Amino acid sequence: MSTAVCTNESLASLSSARNASAVPPAVRRGAWQIAPGEAMSLKARSASVLRVKQGRVWITPDATSAMASEDLVLAPGESLNVAAGQRIVMEAWDGYGATYSWDPAA
Repeated sequence: MSTAVCTNESLASLSSARNASAVPPAVRRGAWQIAPGEAMSLKARSASVLRVKQGRVWITPDATSAMASEDLVLAPGESLNVAAGQRIVMEAWDGYGATYSWDPAA
């Protein structure tokens, strides 16, 4: 079960009703891909962890009354805890795209 609300039309339109062969292999293995030049907005429904599997991602969390917004770049193996209700904007850092997972926080 996904713990994010995706506000990017291309990812939000991905559904289990689609033919499995049309879904990228990384998605079928529990990871998502973000293409070069693509940006997406994710909002956590519950506390979550974004983990970078391949490539690098540029992330801008929304500012809150308790914390200013600060751009982050995550490399493979790095992760970001995302609080329930928090929104992030994510983009592939370079021209190769990236693969990431979005999991419930432990």
